[in-house]
Amino acid sequence: MPATKTVKDYIRTIKDFPHEGIMFRDVTTLFADPRGFRIAIDQMLHPYAGQRIDKVVGLEARGFILGGAIAHQLSVGFVPVRKKGKLPAAVISEDYQLEYGEAVVEIHDDAIQPGEKILVVDDLLATGGTAAAGIRLIERLGGEILSCAFIIDLPDLGGRARLETMGMDVHALCAFDGL
Repeated sequence: MPATKTVKDYIRTIKDFPHEGIMFRDVTTLFADPRGFRIAIDQMLHPYAGQRIDKVVGLEARGFILGGAIAHQLSVGFVPVRKKGKLPAAVISEDYQLEYGEAVVEIHDDAIQPGEKILVVDDLLATGGTAAAGIRLIERLGGEILSCAFIIDLPDLGGRARLETMGMDVHALCAFDGL
């Protein structure tokens, strides 16, 4: 009988992408496999069984895929945190640092009501910059973040520690050491 595959087994690694020295963890192979995708969604939901969640917030862009599926399973609303200029109505914005430069993410200013319980999701936790910016947006709107859930944690880049320093509960399905 073949061994049971884990979520990590469905993730492809591409050497030297987007530039030399980077080991890119590609979740599109996980998403393309119906069993792998189902396992990932089920495992991302598992820690929150029985908890009240009002909305799922997905971080641009692969967090939209995960967040939509998780929100559907929970029968709750989905809210995207997008790159600047992508949302059509009134927004609030948050600047954050990238490895080389700055970026801005936005959320509709009416997307979350004060006191709503929020689950933040994305595919990958690296430095935590995007997640931290998304968390600040949610908190500015009065949302209460229950947890942040990721498929992959890259612990060497410090994102988990950064989010935990912000008081966040962090779950990841698997980790890859190194860059």
